[in-house]
Amino acid sequence: MWRHAFRPRKDWERIVTEQGLIFATTPKPDGSTVPYWNESAWYEVTLDEVDALEAATEELWAMCVDAVGHMATTMTDERLGLPEGTLRLVRASIERGDPAIYARFDLAFGGDGTIKMLEINGDTPTGLVETGVVQWRWIDDVMSDVDQWNSVHDRLVARWRELRDSGALDGDQVHFLYDLGEGEAYDGGEMEMTVHYLMDCAVQAGLKVMAHPIAHVGWNPDTRDFRDANDQPIRNAFKLYPWEEMLGEEFGRLLIDGAEPRPVHWFEPAWKVLLSTKAILPVLWERHPGHRLLLPAYFDEPRDLTDWVAKPLHGREGDGVRIHLADGTEVSMPGVYGDEGYVYQQYAPLPVYGGNYVVLGSWVVGGEAAGMLVRESDGMITDYFSRVVPHAISDGLSPDDATVQEWLAGRVSAQAPQLPAAPTASS
Repeated sequence: MWRHAFRPRKDWERIVTEQGLIFATTPKPDGSTVPYWNESAWYEVTLDEVDALEAATEELWAMCVDAVGHMATTMTDERLGLPEGTLRLVRASIERGDPAIYARFDLAFGGDGTIKMLEINGDTPTGLVETGVVQWRWIDDVMSDVDQWNSVHDRLVARWRELRDSGALDGDQVHFLYDLGEGEAYDGGEMEMTVHYLMDCAVQAGLKVMAHPIAHVGWNPDTRDFRDANDQPIRNAFKLYPWEEMLGEEFGRLLIDGAEPRPVHWFEPAWKVLLSTKAILPVLWERHPGHRLLLPAYFDEPRDLTDWVAKPLHGREGDGVRIHLADGTEVSMPGVYGDEGYVYQQYAPLPVYGGNYVVLGSWVVGGEAAGMLVRESDGMITDYFSRVVPHAISDGLSPDDATVQEWLAGRVSAQAPQLPAAPTASS
């Protein structure tokens, strides 16, 4: 992989904003701004590198799906820092085989070709507009003859269509719910933007949709069902709101207690809570010790690690992360997470290009690798001020529509990893 300087398109902020990325820049505490979408550079990858990343992503996904069943049967809510009763809900979700939509791995892709999994966000990943729309439109504008590892949009539409046609939905209407945030918790509209993009994908798949903040969801005690802002029953819901937070709230108890005679079909499903906790990291290492794609990781303490990263079980955006190196170097991020416990993962130095620390986001949609997102940061921890940078495959020519459809139809599909058999343990 290589980093190249590039002249941004004239009026690039207006262009990407009109394409749906409502925050082209990130405000800093001192009132200045830094680019969030950074097209003053681009990353060059080769077809061989993409093949390696794609294979690694799908291998990691298979291991994660396997780990879900193991965690559901061998662990407890307390060990995972989850509200009481969460794993009971998870096991029921696994038993039903609740389908999922998407997830994003964060990978360290070394200059020597090594690939290491840093973590997975399986419940509430963002960055879809940046990947599926903005960087795709960028390459179409500036180097339309070459390809990009990016089938995110096509696969999201196909996944919603598949859910509709397979009977996985209760009817043909889906509610899209998001955490609007208030005051300092407001995220600049990221959740709202991501949800509305997913809603557009669902519309293209032939579904009826409605969106509003999850705080506007109500409960009808007479009919015992969740209601939307117009007091209509919710049958299918995509929520961009963490399961561990939702289940700890008043309405979450209704889910855990099975209060609905006709339960909502949730996306992402309840079993995805196990793919949004950093507990997946030591579980994967325990089940696949020494695996080339994994880093050593442990619960509660670093054990024999000399260079390590402490990660809160439920942490996001780098909040609460602490890096410790053998030479005494300590780098940390403040944050509200950590009361639920930590895992300790071997520190893997991120590759540095032009002074930028680089993390690759690798997408999974419907169980298949779907593309990548490059993020740059100023320091060792990828934080809120990281930048998104586009990429291109230098030795891959842009395919025609027929070839794209052939690729989409010919991937793993039926061979995608499936949830393990229904667990029987109780907690």
